[in-house]
Amino acid sequence: MKKIAGLMLSLVLAVSLAACQNTPAAKEERKEAKDDASIVVYFSATGNTKKIAEDIAQLTGANLFEIEPATPYTKADLAYDNDDSRVAKERTMDDRKVELKTVDVPDWDDYDTVYVGYPIWWDEAAYPVASFVKGKDFSDKVVYPFCTSSSSKVGDSATKLEDLTKTGVWFEGQRFAADASIEDVDTWLNEIGAE
Repeated sequence: MKKIAGLMLSLVLAVSLAACQNTPAAKEERKEAKDDASIVVYFSATGNTKKIAEDIAQLTGANLFEIEPATPYTKADLAYDNDDSRVAKERTMDDRKVELKTVDVPDWDDYDTVYVGYPIWWDEAAYPVASFVKGKDFSDKVVYPFCTSSSSKVGDSATKLEDLTKTGVWFEGQRFAADASIEDVDTWLNEIGAE
């Protein structure tokens, strides 16, 4: 009987401790512990991806790194329905390589978790993100891709990015609509265990 009572007491204590780990204070402690271990790298053409990236950083305490093309995109460059626009021309290039300002992320090797954000262009990750991923070693990193799009699905865009580097542990990508809220982002982060 004493053994059963002891087991029951142990079970109650274990459940109580687990419940304490989900208090706001415990979440904040985990967030602070992750501050230097997580980073959100993103490219945003119109601001939608930037908003989601900032939400992720706010909710997780991750650092931010913006992927910037050497020559910024103009509104005319982004005219997807114009065959003479910059993105339409880049789409016809075999490697779709876009020159970037830099791929050097300060303290890259210190990060364990990387959130990679991008808009969807013709069912693919925006070309600046593909160029960034090609130049990085994701070894020993867990990668959570996310994208923004008004209508396109995430599709295999994340898998294609993973294929460019073949390093790191990549998870399935998450698509956010242009009007996604911070609550939508928080729900996803909870689903992947980031909070």
